[in-house]
Amino acid sequence: MQTKVVLFDLDGTLMDSLTLIKQTYERVFSELNIPWGNADVIRWIGLPLRDIARHFAKDKEEEFLYRYQEYYFKEHDNLISLFPGTAEMLKHIHKHGIRTGIVTSKGKMGTELALKKTKIEKYLEVVITAQDVTRPKPQPDPIREALRRLEGLPSETIYIGDSYFDIIAGQRAGTKTLGVTWGITGEEEMRKMALDGILRNWEELDYFL
Repeated sequence: MQTKVVLFDLDGTLMDSLTLIKQTYERVFSELNIPWGNADVIRWIGLPLRDIARHFAKDKEEEFLYRYQEYYFKEHDNLISLFPGTAEMLKHIHKHGIRTGIVTSKGKMGTELALKKTKIEKYLEVVITAQDVTRPKPQPDPIREALRRLEGLPSETIYIGDSYFDIIAGQRAGTKTLGVTWGITGEEEMRKMALDGILRNWEELDYFL
């Protein structure tokens, strides 16, 4: 396969935001008296925030969303950063003519704030957020929408993520799927999925292009 497009998840893949996300969830769960349990919510990261709020907060869904967004945006710039080598990797593959983009379940506002903070938007040709499709990951619609805008083919595309939802979405869209080991899932769990490869660092991406 000749790779012409590489699409990325954002949180836990390009951007180290898991500490911010976890701390925000812990605060909201505590204030709304939602049982933390075995940190079950962490396994939901990768789905749209509204889906998570609806599942855990039930009739307090709107309050959950309001509090989460208030605390998340307040601490955002202090607690997020790119994973090591991310900017260099994007610059490298962009320079070699491979088209790049983000496909995330994060909302549009949060995504725009993250791109402004990390300054990687100049390397991206398309950004698909939770507001851009009706059916988010793990459905293939967000990836298909990115490829529609890029006029790309699934057979010439790699989708890279850190969660089960990312891998399933990529497989359903017909792309090659790669999992990273530094995100929410980790290498042990990644190996249980039927993906096309695992990245332990960004230098290994060249092998799959």
